[in-house]
Amino acid sequence: MSEADERVWVPKMVQRVLRAEQRRRTPPGEEDLLAWSQRLSDRYLGGLAQPDSVRWVDNQGSRWGSCTPGEKTIRLSTRLQQMPRWVVEYVIVHELAHLLEPGHDARFWAWVRHYPLTAKAQGYLLGWSAAHEIEPPPGETEPEPE
Repeated sequence: MSEADERVWVPKMVQRVLRAEQRRRTPPGEEDLLAWSQRLSDRYLGGLAQPDSVRWVDNQGSRWGSCTPGEKTIRLSTRLQQMPRWVVEYVIVHELAHLLEPGHDARFWAWVRHYPLTAKAQGYLLGWSAAHEIEPPPGETEPEPE
């Protein structure tokens, strides 16, 4: 995203985040998260990424999610609970892709890009981070081509 695009989109995303934070909803439980993740894997990753568990955690200060490929576990920040469904889906797909490719290399990003709202969700999360003065974690967006 260019600096000009960022100046346009960050205020828009901040407003969307603020509206989303005002809404309250019951977050899905672990069984629902696991089923949701399996559906996303089937749809976007050919069913190849199959986690053993997916759960909410409240100890991730800057990360949106994390994955331990060896244990096939995914943890999602509770901050996501107030965000739009398509943003949470992006984070889930991102973490599912780590079950296929542990690092943030080109093969990993090729998997993540199967989710059609990847760029939009990344922009949303960057805007949310900027609005809350939180430095986004490294590896959350695809590096620019050299």
